[in-house]
Amino acid sequence: MTEFPKPKFDLTQEDLADGTYVLAVAGEIHVSTAPELSDALRRAIDSGRTRLVLDFTEVEFIDSTGLSVLLNALRRLTRSQGALSLVCTNPTVLRLFEITRLDSTFDIVATRDEAVAHVGV
Repeated sequence: MTEFPKPKFDLTQEDLADGTYVLAVAGEIHVSTAPELSDALRRAIDSGRTRLVLDFTEVEFIDSTGLSVLLNALRRLTRSQGALSLVCTNPTVLRLFEITRLDSTFDIVATRDEAVAHVGV
């Protein structure tokens, strides 16, 4: 039986002084790694964090499973009058948002500072 390499995926979490919660993801978000991102988002929202920044600066790839996780989180935040902003500069990842037309659904910006400002409104 062939052993597949462990997917590249790292997740760090940070509470900012203004109440914004940042999840920074590095690597790949797909069927193997999306559950970990989903759990982190669920825990954050369940604990009352409604101003979320997802820093995808180091994300190299995202698939439909990852997009589904993001849409579910956005729906939950919208119901609780929260806000979500994505930091993304990778052209490949940005292209997926454009192709799926989710670039108009998500607030996607180039820097963490911009994202923090957007969720703080």
